[in-house]
Amino acid sequence: MTATLTRPELTKADRCDRCGAAARVRATLPSGAELLFCQHHANEHEAKLVELAAVLEVSPLEP
Repeated sequence: MTATLTRPELTKADRCDRCGAAARVRATLPSGAELLFCQHHANEHEAKLVELAAVLEVSPLEP
């Protein structure tokens, strides 16, 4: 996953849809639906998301 965010950056208030940890990746499905994932869950589901033609955007690390 090397894409960077083109929409508003994720904030500390954005949480992973799987576990509630800080969101680092936004997956936008072809339908327009968005899913937020922590890095762990983004890595876990990356292959399926790519198969579904989702656009994956990675939030830059905070200093």
